Amino acid sequence: MLRLNRMTDYAIVVLGALAHRHGDLLATAQLAALTGLAQPTVAKVSKILLAANLVETQRGARGGYRLAMAPADISLVDIVEAMEGPIAVTDCVTGAQDPCAVSNCCFMSSHWNHVNLAIRNALNDVSLEDLTDPAQLFPLPETPSLAKDDLQMRRQ
Repeated sequence: MLRLNRMTDYAIVVLGALAHRHGDLLATAQLAALTGLAQPTVAKVSKILLAANLVETQRGARGGYRLAMAPADISLVDIVEAMEGPIAVTDCVTGAQDPCAVSNCCFMSSHWNHVNLAIRNALNDVSLEDLTDPAQLFPLPETPSLAKDDLQMRRQ
């Protein structure tokens, strides 16, 4: 089963809170209050996101964190790789931390890169903006206005 770790989930929540505040500087205590996460968890996640250049910080009494770029420019790949490292569904893919020991005799070794790329592309197609605005991720199909149709029928 492909599963993101809990810290990645927390990172998405923290980034979502920052996205909703449109560039405001938020201290970890404020982020903790907004997200319901413990302040030490928010601080740990924020430091990792800072190292990945997804957030920026300002020190001081009025300091805090804010997004380093627009929510539309932060992909789910950016977040996952910041928190978990390179995406690798198995040890057989190019760039995996521990190279596969049986790649020379495995019939799947040449195919895992294709699978990994498909997953990576799917995650890359979802932005933080999509995650924070469900209408972006799941747009409703346009439907004709029933009231307009009703009005036209009454006139006839």
